[in-house]
Amino acid sequence: MIETKYTQLEEQIIQVLSANPVCSFATVDGDKPKVRYMALLHEGMTIYLTSSRNTDKVEEVAANPHVHILVGFDGKSTPYILQIQATATISSDNALREKLWKDDMKQWFEGPHDPNYIVLDITPTRIEYSKEGSEPQIWTK
Repeated sequence: MIETKYTQLEEQIIQVLSANPVCSFATVDGDKPKVRYMALLHEGMTIYLTSSRNTDKVEEVAANPHVHILVGFDGKSTPYILQIQATATISSDNALREKLWKDDMKQWFEGPHDPNYIVLDITPTRIEYSKEGSEPQIWTK
């Protein structure tokens, strides 16, 4: 296994991702933005969102992979906010689907090999990390 070294800013970003199980996920529908709440999963700086293959967001990502994610506000005040510009790919990789599978997904899918269960693999290209009382910091790939 390759050990990854993260910068201090990357470590701070990962901490915010870990502390927030929900995000706002924006796609582009034609020429208009479309935003919805989604469960947020991540491994380091890579973000995963799970979905049904038969949703508008999957069609929108297929047509335009540029997405935006807002992390850090869930209805109560928080000192940390992430604004994430990214590209998304639609994955049906069985190993990834098995790794991300949770039993509460049974209300939507038959199991981790359900053909309608997909993963949106999100690769950040720019992240604005805001901490209350400090100037925003910018991470870019």
